[in-house]
Amino acid sequence: MTDAERDALLVVRAQLGDRQALGELVGHWHLPVWRYVRAMLGDRARADDVSQEAWARALRALPGLRQPERFAPWLLTIARRSVQANIRQGYDIEPAPEPVTADEATGVLDRAQVTEGLAGLPEREREVLILFYLHDLALDDCAQVLGVPPGTVKSRLNRARRQLREQMIKKGYTT
Repeated sequence: MTDAERDALLVVRAQLGDRQALGELVGHWHLPVWRYVRAMLGDRARADDVSQEAWARALRALPGLRQPERFAPWLLTIARRSVQANIRQGYDIEPAPEPVTADEATGVLDRAQVTEGLAGLPEREREVLILFYLHDLALDDCAQVLGVPPGTVKSRLNRARRQLREQMIKKGYTT
């Protein structure tokens, strides 16, 4: 059974009132939603608030979801709209630096470098990279979440990769 099939089954069970299925669904998707929101906003506290808001919206709308097999793009679309609403409220999107411990230096340093590079990208480019690479969404699913054609996703990915590469080179990260 694929992840999408498992999600679809859990969605249908949750729509029928199965609280355990709902708990499994939320348990599986809570961290990916939070990571997406965190990457877009750059701040843990805001990510907590906005991801909770996204979940509240999703849970209210779940009974009306007519395509359970499209749960992942549907949920990330809700998360995206919550992020956009938060940004429109006048908050800046400057990321708060996170401390890196010496024990974690090798593995986290790479992630920290990429996170730093992503934070410097415009919102559109940052978002498409996060959805495509960090959430492993297909081009069509990214297109659905972003509300644009798949060709636009391809061009944004191309531009975003180029901008990220340029940003990393400027910062002195060469490998």
